[in-house]
Formats: sequence, structure tokens, C-alpha cells
Amino acid sequence: MPLSRRGLIATAALSPFGARPQPAAPLRIGVLTDLSGQYRDNSGPTSVLAARQAVEDFRPQQHGFAVEILAADHQQKPDVGAAIARAWFDREGVSAVADVNNTAIALAVRTQAIEKDRALLISGAASADLSGKSCSANQVHWAPDTWGNAHSTGDALLQAGRRSFFLVVADYVFGHTLEREVAALVREGGGTVLGSVAYPFPGTTDFSSFLLQAQASGADVVAFCNTGGDMENAVKQAAEFGLSNGGRAVAPMFGFITEMRAVGLQTGQGLFLTETFYWDLNDRTRAFTRRFLPRTPDNYPSSLHASCYSAVTHYLKAIAAGAPRTSGRAAIAAMKAMPTDDDCFGPASIRADGRFLCPTHLFQVKAPSDSTGPWDIFRLVSSTPGDRAFRPLAAGGCAMAPA
Repeated sequence: MPLSRRGLIATAALSPFGARPQPAAPLRIGVLTDLSGQYRDNSGPTSVLAARQAVEDFRPQQHGFAVEILAADHQQKPDVGAAIARAWFDREGVSAVADVNNTAIALAVRTQAIEKDRALLISGAASADLSGKSCSANQVHWAPDTWGNAHSTGDALLQAGRRSFFLVVADYVFGHTLEREVAALVREGGGTVLGSVAYPFPGTTDFSSFLLQAQASGADVVAFCNTGGDMENAVKQAAEFGLSNGGRAVAPMFGFITEMRAVGLQTGQGLFLTETFYWDLNDRTRAFTRRFLPRTPDNYPSSLHASCYSAVTHYLKAIAAGAPRTSGRAAIAAMKAMPTDDDCFGPASIRADGRFLCPTHLFQVKAPSDSTGPWDIFRLVSSTPGDRAFRPLAAGGCAMAPA
């Protein structure tokens, strides 16, 4: 009996000669960041470009798969960030989320990543709790953190003989975690915290009342437990108030090259700052920056941009080595089992609690006369190896830490 037209189509569909293999869906990575607010420059759109640079440098097509980078603005709102992550996981087929440059939002997305078994590459949020009591088998913490920066910059101030501190704090999880770390370090070092004041975040632009309280305290150090545009405004207004007069130190406890560029060398000269990456640190960081700058000529890479590049690169290596894109826990386990190595940080590793271990570097902002160009901003003071730069594994309270 001759086949009908419908039968011919069905037979062709079943036949190996009639079937055409469909290309696999691309691996999707979402960069959840601040595209419009005060963290826009130190991560933001440039972190999206860093993720795309990681894909370009890795060349996933040589490993048999394609990669698509998605981006969204969390608007500094945890509920917005969580909703975006949920939609990405449920409807967009996103396997991993990177950046998440706000600790409160990272904690909200963490819940989604655990529930949906997706990978969370935290290259933007900074609370050390993300590799401590809020650690997870679904996440790694690539960004510089509050413990590492507090100890690097705070130790330098204590060693210079600064014994009393007053803290100006962003009133959300990151700011209070940094406040806690700085206060503990100062007291352990024999110093005194004379007081602290929390200001509303986000939305504060006038720091005058907080600076007057700091000035009235008589502290040796006015320490800013914030970052981004808040840190820029606080440092500029501190200079206008003459807070550094009489030997008092103004100390941003967490910041990036992007903030110091905005503050300017005339105002920022002499300030200490801790970073895990600097574009002019060595031959490999300079090589990365040369490749990257055509994408973003007006915004040199910060530690957060480098962290996003490095985390996405290592995730792609894990997928290429056979880690399943459908299980964040399995992908993160594979990432931990592999040594890391890239032009931003060189050889490094990931600890059991998800903490990425790389050196931290204490820099001092150059005087205008010492700078050779707009982004020649830092002088290297000292470096701390990765195994000593972050809080000891046993001290963090992570359930994945060995007993």
C-alpha cells in the first residue's frame, strides 16, 4: 500500500537520514548588576562587558557549546533582584548568575539559586558572610570582601599609630558587616571605636551631619564603611570640611579605582585603599586591560570587573570539563576542584566555603605630581598572599567548612 503524504513526512522525521540534528541551546549566564545607580561604575555595565570578554577569550565554540550573556538592573532592590533571578531560572534557562553587587540582593538571589539548583557567581557583593554563615554549595564568592579589606586597610592605619576610630556606615547589610569587621580589628589591635553613625542607603548625598559627628568625636580616623558614589561624596565632603586637618585620617574602608578616579588625586592623595586587582600591577593585568579597554575606554577595570571576568571564565572551564549546566551544586563543586588561573589574578584557588583565594594589595593614592595619566592612580604599598588575605576557614561559621 503506497504511503500517504502524512506517512512520508512521519517516516522522514523518524529516519536518521531525514532528521537534522538541532544545535544545543546556548549556555545562558545572567549578569545581575547596577546599571543605573551609584554602583554603576565600579561594576555595572562594565561587569557585563567583562563577562562578555570572558566568553570571547575562552572561545566556548571550540569546546562544543555556545554562550549567551544576559544582563539586568536590580535597581538596588532585593525584591527586584530576586524576581529577575526567578524569571531567569524559570523562563529564560539561565544556568548561572554573576556579579550581584549588593549584599542584600545577593542573599535574596542565593535563596533562588539553592531552590532552583543554579550557580551563583558572586563577583560584586562584598559581605564576608557570603562565605561564612550565609555560604552555600550553590555559590562562590569572588569579590573582595569586608574581612579582607578591613584587615588590610585597618592594619595599615593601626601600624601607623592611629588608635581611635569613628565609623560612618551605609545602613544595609554590607555597611554593617564592614562596620563589624573594622570595629573588631580595631579593638583586637588595642585601639578604640569612639562611635559610629548609620546613614540611609541608598539616597544619601549630603553627609554633613554625619561628618560633623565624626569631627566632634576627636577620633584619629574617620572610617567610611561604604563604597561607590557614597564613598566618593563622603571623601569629597570630608575634604571640604577639613577633616584631615590636625593629623586626622580619612579612611575609605572599601573602594575601587573607579571611585578614586572620580574623587581626583588632588583630594584623594595619600589615602589607603585595598584592591584585589589593579590594571598596572603586572604584565598579565596589563595584558588583560589592553584586551578589555576597547570595550570600555572611559572606565578602567576595577577589582569587581576583574572578579566577574575571572568567575565567568572559571565557570566556563568547569562546564567545558563536563560539569552539568543543569546543576549549580555540581558546577560549583567542579569549580572548587580545579585550580584557577587567568590574567586578572594569576594562579589561585577556591576554598571549601566558596571563598576565592587571591592576594589582596594595599595601595596608596598618588599625588598629582607622581601620576603619568588619568588612570595612573595607585602606588603599591604591600601585598598579602591569598591564604592569609581572607578570614580563616574555621572562623567563618560556614556549614561546609571541615570540622
